[in-house]
Amino acid sequence: MPLDAVCLRAVLDELRPQIVGARIDKVQQPARDQVILLLRGNKRLLLNAGAGSPRIQLTEQLRDNPAEPPMFCMLLRKHLVGGRVAEVIQPGLERLAELAIDITDDFGQPGRRTLVLEAMGRHSNLILLDGDRRIIDCLRRVDAEMSPQRQVLPGLYYQLPPTHGKAFLPDVTEEDFLASLDGANPDEKLDGFLLDRYFGVSPLIAREMVFRACGETDGRVFGLDDAGRARLWQSFRSVAELPETGGFTPVCLKKDGKFFDYTYLPIAQYGSLMEQTKYPTFSALMDDYYESRERQERVRQRGADLVRTATSARDRMRRKLAQQEKDYAETQDRDRLRICGDLITANLYRMERGQRTLTCQNYYDENCADVTIPLDPLLTPQQNAAKYYKKYAKAKTAEKYLREQMAIARRDEAYLDSVLEEIARAETEQDFLDIRNELRDAGFLRRSGKDKKELKRAAKPREFRTSGGFLVQVGRNNRQNDKLTLKDADYRDLWFHTQKIHGTHAVLRCAGQQPSDQDLTEAAMLAAYFSQAKDSANVPVDCTQVRNVKKPAGARPGMVVYTDFRTLYVTPEEELVKRLAAGK
Repeated sequence: MPLDAVCLRAVLDELRPQIVGARIDKVQQPARDQVILLLRGNKRLLLNAGAGSPRIQLTEQLRDNPAEPPMFCMLLRKHLVGGRVAEVIQPGLERLAELAIDITDDFGQPGRRTLVLEAMGRHSNLILLDGDRRIIDCLRRVDAEMSPQRQVLPGLYYQLPPTHGKAFLPDVTEEDFLASLDGANPDEKLDGFLLDRYFGVSPLIAREMVFRACGETDGRVFGLDDAGRARLWQSFRSVAELPETGGFTPVCLKKDGKFFDYTYLPIAQYGSLMEQTKYPTFSALMDDYYESRERQERVRQRGADLVRTATSARDRMRRKLAQQEKDYAETQDRDRLRICGDLITANLYRMERGQRTLTCQNYYDENCADVTIPLDPLLTPQQNAAKYYKKYAKAKTAEKYLREQMAIARRDEAYLDSVLEEIARAETEQDFLDIRNELRDAGFLRRSGKDKKELKRAAKPREFRTSGGFLVQVGRNNRQNDKLTLKDADYRDLWFHTQKIHGTHAVLRCAGQQPSDQDLTEAAMLAAYFSQAKDSANVPVDCTQVRNVKKPAGARPGMVVYTDFRTLYVTPEEELVKRLAAGK
């Protein structure tokens, strides 16, 4: 887990001068495990008690709040709104952060509340304490059945989690460290030795200590000579002193351009296999690191049923299309049926009822080769001929019908693929509600009296500002794409879309002005970034004026045709997208 005890100390040291003394104006709970304290001075303090991403940070990301605030959020509002952050404490070197908040109670008397974040993986929790450190309530209640050693319930006095007998890093002396090495199993791996005995060490940092001492991460105790023991102690000491001396460096590790891990000091163990990026603050680092992960989690939690519905409908459409194509291929052999009918008619004088086959010359063949025609012995020769003519007429009619149905099936398959792409890009609760309504209107999702009511505010397109100052609007879903392109945009604006790739509509609002090549490239890059080709290079993006974009009659939402276009080739860059969003 990235946020170990030492990393949490680094984060709190960074936050302390920024939030101590700040007044709490609002409390929000955008997700079950997330609480945001809106502090005076336009600061947003995020406390996340999720199992996979526990942390505390200042965030710049705006999160959508539910229509009905949860009960824990209402409780925090009652106790904390109007209070001031008095202290930010980390007891010992625990993975705990305590916010001591000075408040005024309902009777006008000064008091104190403490909001405790326990950032301990799947045991993470958010707990509100009164002035006597008695639990008022918590995000997750822990009773005796769940944990006989430590209960977290309203009315109980708060107790720190057990340390399991591990030593705190700053308290370890060289003599104690070397004595522990002497008593260790010679076959024990060194990173396991550090993890098992010392509090505040994460697996990443344990491997880094071993690498700095031994030049490899899988060293064992028996492989250490006196010089190696001394190097391991120095490596251990350099980390153990950081909580007291500071000097933390926010570092993010990326593999193949994707976020892999983060920590508080430069990492050498991966060599050139991992790219290291230094950030100005831990808050900025965590905003970037968790952004895509939280988006995927939102899609998993809120969009799981939508993904299941759209995927099932698309797969059903593909099976239907495969059968239609098979039937269509059979209709292409219909001339053989007509020829069989003609040959039976021409040879009626030779035939008798009850025959199973007819062997005759095929006068349609240049060589008049013999051909054998299967017959139904229960039918007369005339009825057999009529049967072949009927099959021929049916195949001829089916060809036209199947061609139309296959076009509809391909259209619906492409539409459902675009919906799945929308769900992957969805960010807010309103985005999911819009997609749900779109699927209902398209007939792929049943309407129900228990449907969740929509938020009153309408979702707006994403907005960006190019280097030249032009506004670029990017649709969030198919219905919004139609509205943006066909209703809101000026006919002189420029329209962008990835070529033959599912994606969103992007409109460069220039209204007749002449944007630079740089502006066009940035708008095309935004269209490529919000498409299925987000992780590709040299993505083809078509650009044309809005006046050249039309919607065919009966087309699904988001489906348009366009003419008089030029194609730009761009490579999406996440950093540029963020810069253009900030420029807005």
